[in-house]
Amino acid sequence: MKLVRPILENKEFSQLGTVVHHGTTRMNHSIRVSYYSYKLAKALCLDYDQVARAGLLHDFFLDRTTDYESPKDKVVLFTTGHPKVAVENAKKYFALTEKEVDMIQTHMFPVDYRIPKYAESWIICAVDKLVGLYEFGRKFQYQFTYGLNFSLLLMLNILK
Repeated sequence: MKLVRPILENKEFSQLGTVVHHGTTRMNHSIRVSYYSYKLAKALCLDYDQVARAGLLHDFFLDRTTDYESPKDKVVLFTTGHPKVAVENAKKYFALTEKEVDMIQTHMFPVDYRIPKYAESWIICAVDKLVGLYEFGRKFQYQFTYGLNFSLLLMLNILK
């Protein structure tokens, strides 16, 4: 906690708690990415302190859906543009190392063209994808459960 406390206590960063992201809030998503990336980096004897900070800051932006002309624009611009915005926002409030900038800028690889330079960047990139899958799974759990139960019931009735 002492590694990330200044970020969590930042007034601008705390606004992420109001932005819906993957069926949770962008704050909760960022905390998960930070925590699991930190644990993995520490186990691998990498720069876990920088990983914890970059994990929190990787999605440090407020989505402005009115800035997009169409849903397609939103997906393209959001996906490829938000890492740059996150770095700009993070630099306004915190001193970032070159490695932290790379971790934030490249976390959307391979969707975005920027290839991670550091092992720590690859960790943030992978953990962000896994956490996102977990969050989407929880978001749609009812639909998945309902579909699975319906399929099982249908199959059992056919097998009778």
